[in-house]
Amino acid sequence: MNSEILAAARKLVEAFGAHDTAAYFGSFAADATFVFHTTAQPLRSRADYEKLWYGWEQAGFRVLSCESSDQHVQLLGDVAVFTHSVRTVVLSDSVEEISRERETIVFRSEDDGRWLAVHEHLSGAPQ
Repeated sequence: MNSEILAAARKLVEAFGAHDTAAYFGSFAADATFVFHTTAQPLRSRADYEKLWYGWEQAGFRVLSCESSDQHVQLLGDVAVFTHSVRTVVLSDSVEEISRERETIVFRSEDDGRWLAVHEHLSGAPQ
């Protein structure tokens, strides 16, 4: 079962790192919630996050790469908690920026057998 969670997480991270928005947002349930240290308020749905994302894109935002390390899975029945560290390179205002963060993604088993992310929490990594 852990391998299924790791595969779902890998798909999500690879889509994010490739700036493949269709695959990235397709990894989240419509009712997913998001807490990012870079936004003032939590996002209460995938649609809220997509709206924010497309605003960033209009301002020149693009993900160039994302590397995941220190992965851990806790399986809790039809819910799994995936934690990892990420190193992300983005283009923002024509400048490449590197961030190092820690992330928790909660996955839920769907009726069709897929594991979809239902919550994402991102925080800055200690220096």
